[in-house]
Amino acid sequence: MSQHVVSALVENRAGALSRVSGLFSRRGFNIESLTVGETEDPSVSRMTIAVRLAPNGSGTRQKSDKRILEQIVKQLDKLVDVIAVRELDNDSCLRREIMLVKIGVNEKTRPAVLEITGIFRARVVDVSPETITVEATGSLDKLNGLLLLLRPYGIMELARTGMVALERGSKVLSA
Repeated sequence: MSQHVVSALVENRAGALSRVSGLFSRRGFNIESLTVGETEDPSVSRMTIAVRLAPNGSGTRQKSDKRILEQIVKQLDKLVDVIAVRELDNDSCLRREIMLVKIGVNEKTRPAVLEITGIFRARVVDVSPETITVEATGSLDKLNGLLLLLRPYGIMELARTGMVALERGSKVLSA
C-alpha cells in the first residue's frame, strides 16, 4: 500500500480537527497517523495526515483512490478553518516520528538492550531495576527496525507521536 501525506495549516480553534478528519472518514480513508500542533504563529496549527491507498497491484482501485485523495485535498482547501493544504511528495519531504518504548530487562539482558539503543542513536530516558525506557526519533523504517530488535526482550509499553513532515529546502506551506 502506498502512503500519502497531507499537510494543512488551519485556524487554531475548536472543531477544526474534527472537520478536517471528517472529510477523510466520509470518503472511507483510514487515517494512519494524525498529528496537530501550533506553528510559529499561535493562531495557526499544522496538521500532518498520513493515509494509505490501495496496493500497487490493483491499478484501477489505486487510480480511483488517488483521484479521491486529490478531491479531498481540494475539499479541505475550501473549509473555512483551512488556510492552506497540500499533499507532500515522498521524495521532497522530511518525515519524522518520536517513540517512547519501555522494555523489560534483567541483569543479563540490560547490556544487549543498551547496545541496540546505541546503534539506533536512541536515548535512555528512564531506568529501573526491571525496565529501560528509550526515546527514539527518526523515520518510520528506523523506528520499526528498532522495535523489531527490541521485541524479543519484551516491550512493556509503547507510545508513538505520529508523523510530522516538512518539505525540504525553501519550499513552505503558506496562505
